[in-house]
Amino acid sequence: MKADKNRETRKKYITVRSFFEANRERFKLRLLNGDHGFDNQIKDRNLHRPGLALAGYVELFTFDRVQIIGNTEVNYLKSLSQEKRRSAFSKLLEFKIPCIVLTDSNVLEPEMLEEADRKHVPIFGTSFETTKISYFIADFLDDQFAPQIVLHGSFVDVYGIGVLLIGRSGIGKSEIALDLIERGHRLVADDVVNVTRKGEGILMGSGTELVKHFMEIRGLGLIDVRSMFGIRAIRFQKRVEIIVELEDWKPGQEYTRTGLDDETVPVLDVDIPHVRLPIFPGKNVTVITEVIALNYLLRHYGYDAAKELAKRLEGTIAEKKKRGDRAINYFEHDFE
Repeated sequence: MKADKNRETRKKYITVRSFFEANRERFKLRLLNGDHGFDNQIKDRNLHRPGLALAGYVELFTFDRVQIIGNTEVNYLKSLSQEKRRSAFSKLLEFKIPCIVLTDSNVLEPEMLEEADRKHVPIFGTSFETTKISYFIADFLDDQFAPQIVLHGSFVDVYGIGVLLIGRSGIGKSEIALDLIERGHRLVADDVVNVTRKGEGILMGSGTELVKHFMEIRGLGLIDVRSMFGIRAIRFQKRVEIIVELEDWKPGQEYTRTGLDDETVPVLDVDIPHVRLPIFPGKNVTVITEVIALNYLLRHYGYDAAKELAKRLEGTIAEKKKRGDRAINYFEHDFE
């Protein structure tokens, strides 16, 4: 399995309007000036505090980011005379700023708000302290500008592990996912899985708004998992932790027998554990998928069955050399 890098997408910008509408309630944002500049574009996930720019140094002013004005900047402006205060703020507005967020319930003079309105720069106020709102906004923007890719498969939460089932069309991914759901596991997405890279080394998977938790079962048609199995049977998002690739059994094909060699596959530049699982009629793939998830949990907590057996084997061979060729020295008095 190889993710096609050409299918990777990411947003080039979001509008101030979409930023405000998505976070009005969450961040307790309120518009402090007129409703101009809502079509301004936010193109950077990073934030900026314009303290030096207000002081007159604009050589390295990253004006194209969301500007955060907190207690430090407000107190600096208050320390200036009224004329210098307005001049400093006007100099700031000479740049094409997407928007300004005023934290800690701070206020600006009406003349400053009017100047921002004339320059088409929306100013939002919030009661959140600067550190907290900066973290929240940065997390929101990081999500908006994160790289994404669409994968074809069934994504299920199995014992708390995000297992993505992939393979050729018609191989039985949805049927295995349905069987897992019936056994108490939770569906995240079927057929179309949106995978987003969050931070370093973390991939989050989810379904589409349109399909959500509908599944297509060949010979049966569409079913609504949430309506049929209840809210316990679904999740809206989950971290992608294992990719299980279903393959038709091919005689003579080499498959891992010990599990000592870990195989990974890169998705959005993140290496994800990859299991190639050959299937044929009669093979209980559902139980094997559960075991794959449980084995991943064991490894996560420091126990690797393959390495443990290899260690025992080495110890047994060493012991056998000492005591001779007989594998078992003494059979207990039991002849059944």
